[in-house]
Amino acid sequence: MTTSTLPILTELRTEVLPGESLAPSPFLHLGPDRVYNPLTDRTLTEGEAGYSDLRALLAGAGPETVGEAARRDLATAGWLLPAEDDASRRFLLKYVSLEAHTVCNQACYFCPVSIAPREDYFMPTELYERIVGELAAYRETIEAVFMINYNEPTADKRFVDQVRTLRAAGLPPAVLTNGTGLTPQRIDALVEMGGLRFLSINLSTLDRSRYTKERGGDHLEMVLRHLDYAKDKPVAEQMDMVVLGTGDENHRRDFAEISQRFAGSRFAVKSFEVMDRAGYLQIGLKPALPNQRLCGCDNVGSRPLQHLHITPRGTCVLCCEDYDEKYVVGDLTRESVHAVLTGPALARMRRQAYGLEDAPRDFLCRGCVFALTRST
Repeated sequence: MTTSTLPILTELRTEVLPGESLAPSPFLHLGPDRVYNPLTDRTLTEGEAGYSDLRALLAGAGPETVGEAARRDLATAGWLLPAEDDASRRFLLKYVSLEAHTVCNQACYFCPVSIAPREDYFMPTELYERIVGELAAYRETIEAVFMINYNEPTADKRFVDQVRTLRAAGLPPAVLTNGTGLTPQRIDALVEMGGLRFLSINLSTLDRSRYTKERGGDHLEMVLRHLDYAKDKPVAEQMDMVVLGTGDENHRRDFAEISQRFAGSRFAVKSFEVMDRAGYLQIGLKPALPNQRLCGCDNVGSRPLQHLHITPRGTCVLCCEDYDEKYVVGDLTRESVHAVLTGPALARMRRQAYGLEDAPRDFLCRGCVFALTRST
């Protein structure tokens, strides 16, 4: 892997020029007592210096109502941007989904794979290593490179080598897995190389018959053997076990039983209710009505501004919820990572997701529970 051809990243200008017209960033997330900026990953709360001035400007107050020094401070911190700036070309890359293949050995009821399995395809190792090399340019801001979108990452015989490639590039590997391929040998190899940044095990029940029915594979006993081997080892800095369900009595009981079984281990057991994947599935949480006045995304940060989703064929899509890859923002077989992140396709979809440009009636965010909306 080489980094000699990585793009030179242009620093965003933060100084304020004399007489320059400034405006609040159009991508701010507004709460009742706070403002979050996904382009800087900063939060400004009520009572902090600059909060009341920023709120006044957001409410439509003229620049003359805020002192020049205060405006300069807000601009330096990224809350205000030059009025002529195309903010939709800006981003803060925190998370990457780098899916090296399409294979999954289960068919969970809460996943699109259960109703529309994909053809097996493996990303060429040369392409994988080139992409990782380019991602290394963003290592200072990337908090996790997830080796999954809808696949089972451990189904790839190259899995351990892929983790090693990420670590060699200074990137933090993150693995979400059903545990079937997390063998003792692989666990030992991961620990020996220093472990993952994040490991999340998807374990929905300890009932073998329900596990088989709900996941399309009789893997529970094997998975538990793997987890028992891993539970007290430093496989990752953060080790979670996620219990997904529909919020019913079975879900609550499953969570209690799994929590008890792994109490005292390195695994933090967490419960989450499934969602409908922005309308793809007929189960789980969903908006009561299609989202109308879009103003952002809050799905593990902002997907349009803080994430990059890469499919095994090198295509980049807007969001993890885009199972059918309808919202393509780039192609890494022909473009660089930098070109995709700063390109016109992703810029347009950022504007649409944040309501700066009219989005189609069937736009992905309109059916997503994580979309932010405004009332007026």
